[in-house]
Amino acid sequence: MAPKDVLRFPPGFSWGTATSSYQIEGAVSTHRVPSIWDRFSHTPGVVSDNSTGDYACDHYNRFKEDVKLIKTLNTSHYRFSIAWPRIHTFEDPAAPQSNTHGIAFYNALIDELIANDITPVATLFHWDLPIAVEDSTGGWAGSGAVADRFEEYARLCFEKFGDRVKNWITLNEPWCSAVLGYEVGEHAPGDTSKPGVNVYKAGHNLLLAHGRAVKAYREDFQAIQKGKIGISLNTMWAEPKDRNNATHLEAAQRDMDFELGWFADPIWKGDYPATMRETVKDRLPEFTKDEKEMLKGSSDFFGLNHYSSQYATGMYVPDPPLVSHWNDKATTHEEDKDWKKTDMGWSVVPSGFRKLLLYVQEKYEPEGGILVTENGLASKEPTREAASKDSLRIEFYTLYIKAAHEAVGQGADVRGYFLWSLMDNFEWAFGYEKRFGLFFVDYKTMERVAKPAVEWYRKVTSTNTLEV
Repeated sequence: MAPKDVLRFPPGFSWGTATSSYQIEGAVSTHRVPSIWDRFSHTPGVVSDNSTGDYACDHYNRFKEDVKLIKTLNTSHYRFSIAWPRIHTFEDPAAPQSNTHGIAFYNALIDELIANDITPVATLFHWDLPIAVEDSTGGWAGSGAVADRFEEYARLCFEKFGDRVKNWITLNEPWCSAVLGYEVGEHAPGDTSKPGVNVYKAGHNLLLAHGRAVKAYREDFQAIQKGKIGISLNTMWAEPKDRNNATHLEAAQRDMDFELGWFADPIWKGDYPATMRETVKDRLPEFTKDEKEMLKGSSDFFGLNHYSSQYATGMYVPDPPLVSHWNDKATTHEEDKDWKKTDMGWSVVPSGFRKLLLYVQEKYEPEGGILVTENGLASKEPTREAASKDSLRIEFYTLYIKAAHEAVGQGADVRGYFLWSLMDNFEWAFGYEKRFGLFFVDYKTMERVAKPAVEWYRKVTSTNTLEV
């Protein structure tokens, strides 16, 4: 056997796993008000296996057991999300009340993590908007009142948990909330009423909510609590198929502007990308001067979620010229026939990950570095036996973590890597059919079973090195 290369990561590099509240907690009727995902998942036909998150992984009742699983991984950090519907009640939607039971649950989870020397990283919003907020404000595509409600919620979280939580993420993947929730309709709330319009309203309100929460934290909490706050943005990598072809180059940049730049540019540059403004025109809302100032610099790190890449091959002229987000972007794509596919149908392209990390570093120069807050794959593992033979997961993570190491060597300030996900869970519109976890979950017994990648990842985290 050929000797292996040992790739060492920088001292203090943060290794972790990630989950979200609706995907793992269950107990949706226990000390919690309904979320848009409760309503959406109970709508016949919108989830592929007709499942809901009612029980999920029963993490609400098994969190101590799950913290023990995290402990076995020897990871320094754990990223979870707080369920807004567990924190506020809404007898009066305009004046929400705190939920002492929900706050007690997260206090117990945070204390259990800290007792096991695991640093909590808390996401304030991972898609489970309270129905009361959606219906009273119009949700993310409605009035600016949704940002008022979000700031109130964020302040309550800072007050109750900020003495121990020193790492905050405001929003997870606002692109998904806007596009999948208010354009495509594949995610809650499933609003397809105004294509090419509501999607941009939603993105705008999400950005303002982020800015309001960060402003509140920095003005009233950060000096005392001494934490960090930022945002997690998702994007594929768009690679020009032919770098000598001007149309391919233009298409790739449009892809990056309409996915990553849409949210990153206002935060690191001060406004939307020029390509979006020129194309979307008055359907893209304007920031006031004060809002631009609030947003610019409003992330202490660059949280990045990444799963796949594709080739950009050119532009198309919409026919018919219907108003839609996709016709605004108007790019065409291809994939390499030799790229392996995950069970989601996403291509495995580690070189795209390396290029993306370098792109983020060069374009945005984030002072707090880059945190890879999600990276992972679904592998087809319907049974324990299939999960016990899971070799693609180790191959995928080896290739992608190696790509991250290469990016560090080429100048990308990557400071942490959070593997998605700790355990199999409710994968949104795919229900329980797709399995991203390090631990296999038997949804009948709720037993967690380690997949082969558990021992592999433990070796990486314990040594701060990757063998390739």
